[in-house]
Amino acid sequence: MSIPDGLVAIDAHTHPQTEEFLAAMGSRHTQMAKHFGRERPVVSFAEQADQYRDRHMMAVIVNSDSETTSGIPGAPNDLLGRAQADHPDVFLAFAGIDPWKGEAAIAEIRRMHAEYGIKGVGELNPARQKFLPNDRRFFPIWETCAELGLVVMFHSGFPGAGAGTPGGGGYRLENARPVPYIDDVAAEFPELKIISAHPAWPWHLENLAMVWHKSNVYLDLSGWAPKYLPPEVVRYADSLITDRVLFGSDWPVMTADRWMREFDDLGLKETSRQKILLDNARTLFGL
Repeated sequence: MSIPDGLVAIDAHTHPQTEEFLAAMGSRHTQMAKHFGRERPVVSFAEQADQYRDRHMMAVIVNSDSETTSGIPGAPNDLLGRAQADHPDVFLAFAGIDPWKGEAAIAEIRRMHAEYGIKGVGELNPARQKFLPNDRRFFPIWETCAELGLVVMFHSGFPGAGAGTPGGGGYRLENARPVPYIDDVAAEFPELKIISAHPAWPWHLENLAMVWHKSNVYLDLSGWAPKYLPPEVVRYADSLITDRVLFGSDWPVMTADRWMREFDDLGLKETSRQKILLDNARTLFGL
């Protein structure tokens, strides 16, 4: 896959908003709209592609499947594969899998890689999918991703799913902690490229330590307005871990326009800004 002329940024974290993806959210659609204070209207892949194309950006489109815990199948991964094929100048597709499906999940990863040339797997959400990444039962999945050269994206830190409801929807915050759960996977599979999605508050210091310690782990800055990023995250992103920090908006929770505007106000070094917005993602995805 080649880089379009004039590309200024790659948004490493966006959530498709077609009818199929909104339906797969089930009751979370309403709950998360209330939590984030933002409704989620239907947006076609063509419309999303145009939004990013007009801004000279590419975007990673992610999926999720939590059928085992929710009873609702994820949206078909083929939708993302076809979107990448239809808009190769914009989209990088990640396949969503349910880790509890074991061999079926592995078969889906292999199929999506063979048929569509996906770039990764995720966003896996340990809190919502109720699993721990370092549970050895899931190691064959990570082995497969490493074999195929696929990036794996794990949600880390406070989950929007269940937030503000009694019992948090039954989701445990602990599952989304970077250390030891993601850190163990990075240690066991040094050849596996991992994105620890979001700053991982309230464990953002653990996340920074993990990324600094393990060169196969990246973090994306999605899900937070840059003006609210913890100061340690900003400082490390501009210094010790600059080579492994990614621009991510969590669209549609946050628009790329707002994220970019506030990111510019952080006053990072120009070399750091260039790496975070574009160069690190180019390296990670082999573009």
